[in-house]
Amino acid sequence: MSDMSYRPLGRCGTKVSTLSLGGWTTFGGSITSEKTTREILHAAFDAGVNFFDIADVYALGAAETIMGKALASLPRHHLVISSKCFWPMSQDVNDRGLSRKHIMESVERSLTRIGTDYLDILFCHRYDEETPLEETVRAMEDLVRQGKLLYWGTSEWTGAQIREAHAIADKRGAYGPQVEQPQYSLLARDKVESDVQPAAADHGMGLVVWSPLASGLLTGKYDDAVPEDTRLARIDWLRESLFEGDGRDKVRAMKQIADDVGCSRTQLALAWAAAQPGISSVILGATTLEQLRENLGALDVEITDEVRSALDALFPMTAGT
Repeated sequence: MSDMSYRPLGRCGTKVSTLSLGGWTTFGGSITSEKTTREILHAAFDAGVNFFDIADVYALGAAETIMGKALASLPRHHLVISSKCFWPMSQDVNDRGLSRKHIMESVERSLTRIGTDYLDILFCHRYDEETPLEETVRAMEDLVRQGKLLYWGTSEWTGAQIREAHAIADKRGAYGPQVEQPQYSLLARDKVESDVQPAAADHGMGLVVWSPLASGLLTGKYDDAVPEDTRLARIDWLRESLFEGDGRDKVRAMKQIADDVGCSRTQLALAWAAAQPGISSVILGATTLEQLRENLGALDVEITDEVRSALDALFPMTAGT
C-alpha cells in the first residue's frame, strides 16, 4: 500500500490525511465493543490516518465516548479530531440548533465525552434557520479565542450560506469557517461541484467529504440484494433514497472500469473522490479491519484522464444542464 499523503484544510497550515475515519452509524452504534473500536482506529492511525471525524449526535454521544477512549492512548498532537453540533440531543427546546447557548454547552459535553481539552474542528452540522447567523459566528469566534476549538466548519451548507458566514466574519474581524463537510460521491456530485466547491475555493476553505461510497452502494455489495447486516438494511430512508433511479445499474457498469484499472469499485470510488478539486480529505467508514484495509487500498489507485473521462460519462454531473 502506498504511503498516506496529507493536505491542508484549504488556505491554512494544518494538514489532514487524504483518507480519514468517521464514526457515523458505526462506533457506538453498530460497533459497541471498545476492543474492536480500538483495533480499527489504531490500525487507521498506523496506516497514516490522522483525522478522526465524530459528531455529538452519532449514537447520541456514544460515538464520542467510545472513539475518545480509543484515541486516548495515541499522541494528541498527532491527531486532528472533529465533532459537530446542531441536531437535537434531548427533548429540551434549547438542546438543538446553533444558538450560542447550545453551541457552548454542546462543546463542553463533547470535550468531556471525547476526553480532550480542545477540538481541532467543530462543524455546524446543518444550517440553522431559527438562529441569526451572526450569533453562531460570534459563538464560534469566542470558542476559538478560548482555545476550545482551533477551527470551525460547516456541514451540508449551501454556497450562499458559506459566503454569508464569511461576510459576517470579515466584517467583525472574526474567524470564518475553514472547512465544509458535504456529502460527495460519484452518485452525489451536483451540489458540491456547482455550488459548494466554488464558494469554498473563493474563501480558502477545505472540503472533507462524507459518504464517498454512497453508504456502500458504490462498492457493489448491493448489486443484487440488500444483505441483512448492512447499513441500508437498518436505515429505511437511506435505502429508499439511494435506490431511486438507475444508480445500481451504473454501479454494475462501473465494475468494468475498476477491472481495467486493476482495483475494486470501492477503491476506485474513493480514489476518484480524493482526486477531485478542493478535496482535503475523504472520510471512510469501516466496521472491520478487512474493510479498513480495502478502503486504504485506494491510495494505490491513479485516476488518469482516461479513467476520469470514463467515470464522468457513467456518472455525469447534471446540475445546470
